[in-house]
Amino acid sequence: MIEASAFKKGVCIRYKDAPMMIVDVTFSTPTARGGATIAKTRLRNLLTGQLVSDSIRSGERFDEADYELRNIQFLYGDGSAWHFMDTESFDQFELSKEALGEKTGYLIDGVEGVRSIMVEGNVVDVMLPNTVDLVVTEADPAIKGASAQAQLKGAVLETGIEVQVPPYVVVGEKVRIDTRDGHFVERVKK
Repeated sequence: MIEASAFKKGVCIRYKDAPMMIVDVTFSTPTARGGATIAKTRLRNLLTGQLVSDSIRSGERFDEADYELRNIQFLYGDGSAWHFMDTESFDQFELSKEALGEKTGYLIDGVEGVRSIMVEGNVVDVMLPNTVDLVVTEADPAIKGASAQAQLKGAVLETGIEVQVPPYVVVGEKVRIDTRDGHFVERVKK
């Protein structure tokens, strides 16, 4: 059983008789006396892909969803589908851009630590590693003299996603990006 106060992104629960993955969660405490904390949650139905938004009180408890995680390897993406291979059975499968969403921006050749989520024998989604290393292909110039506070500049990575990076990062460098929220972690040493 998982209590609503323990919700975090990526947790799978049974909600309204369907396996759901928590896509986003924020907690708020009402100002009224005795008000319980509320988890404003966005969930993705693992069978249909439908997104559901709901507010759940912190005392509610939910069963964990019945799913299986399997190690997989990313093979290639052709623009409309991304192809993967199970590293144990060598079965190949594909997922659409709609099923993967923004995860497509972190999938490159050689990425390790990718796992599939299987529900009722079908692959419904993939879990990325917490960080991936990507090459900067475009970067805005640094703003001279703006050092009063930490500054960031826009950069485009090899997969086409845009992130904010420190001003010292230049085109051609490899950077480590957090796949959970898309923020810059560090410059990768060669």
